[in-house]
Amino acid sequence: MTAHDLRISPRTVQQQIVEKLRAAITDGFFAPGDRLIEAELCDMLGVSRPSIREALRSLEAERLIVIIPNRGPQIPVLTADHAAEIYQVRALLEGEAACIAAKRATTDDLKQMRASLAAFGRAIRTADMPGKIASTAAFYGHIMRLCGNRIMQETLSTLLARINFLRAQSMSQPGRAKHSLQEMKAIYQAVATKNGAAARSAAVKHVEHAHLSAIAAFELLNAKQAPRSRPRTGGSSAAAAANRRPVAATNFESASPATAAPGQARRRR
Repeated sequence: MTAHDLRISPRTVQQQIVEKLRAAITDGFFAPGDRLIEAELCDMLGVSRPSIREALRSLEAERLIVIIPNRGPQIPVLTADHAAEIYQVRALLEGEAACIAAKRATTDDLKQMRASLAAFGRAIRTADMPGKIASTAAFYGHIMRLCGNRIMQETLSTLLARINFLRAQSMSQPGRAKHSLQEMKAIYQAVATKNGAAARSAAVKHVEHAHLSAIAAFELLNAKQAPRSRPRTGGSSAAAAANRRPVAATNFESASPATAAPGQARRRR
């Protein structure tokens, strides 16, 4: 019987911490504006504070978090202008990537893209938001891999957490996910028929429609939260503050839940 070294090295554990936190950010568990409290992260992951700090430094290098003076690590906040810039970059890069992918896609590549579309369709039917985000990211992951441009891939990877957050807001609009599926199918058809110009056009149109949907979602969110942000009359300021929920400072800032789900540490801003 061949001997195997099954020991877990500290570096392996450290990498797991980074991967867990990265997934929590890109999946939207931590939203833009959320503070990352070291003590709470230690409790959540069951690891030491030095390990958490090293992981946070890695995530800062990936631009998934920022270090705010006197506040510590935080998920980058999205302003309306910042979000518009992200969509503009997406349209440029994903459009070009789709055009290149149309020239390179093989039968196996197309099969993988169809699988991602099928997964997205199932997520729509079951109202599975994490599934929608994951399958959409997988679909575009195939396109970026086919494109083969590492600089484009690296640029979009640094925006992944913010892109996924915006995707969740966009697809929260009634009917948007179904329209998104049809738009992604149009991208697929163009790639499958090796029509680069059509693939670019379909990808750009998809991003533009997602942008409009995200704007509508945030306007609706702000409209619902604004009345709750006003202090109540007839009570102390402390009581009023206790009854207020966090609100978005701009159209594209996210408010964290007032309390975390059972068994989860509270996320702070």
